[in-house]
Amino acid sequence: MPTRKLLEFLDGERIKYVTITHSPAFTMSEIAAVAHISGKKVAKTVMVEVDGKMAMAVVPSSYKVELGLLKDVTGAKKVRISTEKEFKELFPGCEPGAMPPFGNLYGMEVYVSPELAEADEIAFNAGSHTELVRLAFADFERLVQPKIPATSFGVIGS
Repeated sequence: MPTRKLLEFLDGERIKYVTITHSPAFTMSEIAAVAHISGKKVAKTVMVEVDGKMAMAVVPSSYKVELGLLKDVTGAKKVRISTEKEFKELFPGCEPGAMPPFGNLYGMEVYVSPELAEADEIAFNAGSHTELVRLAFADFERLVQPKIPATSFGVIGS
């Protein structure tokens, strides 16, 4: 089940969304395939530390975050991938690695790759490895207010 925090937020904002249940899958590419959604619309959330602060880097499922590019677009001095141990407790009600890209609900910045911003919809893990939420990208952008740089920080390569 998607996290209560996320659903209450979406419902409170009167957002139209769809939940999609799928067989257990753990990589975003697998999830896109089993959910029959284009990988360009399925978002992968990667937890990063940007100058000592936890943040979310969100890219299409078939991309990987390129730390040098992320450092450039954020203007940070230091960027690194966070370990599960470092962020697991920040997302109560979420299975490890299945947190939704709603950093605004958890007090952190969200950086979204411009490739995702080009899509009309976005789908993402909603707290479990068996469910996605899909909604209009415009609604996601309005609610989360992510930073969307002009240049990409992701490269194809899962």
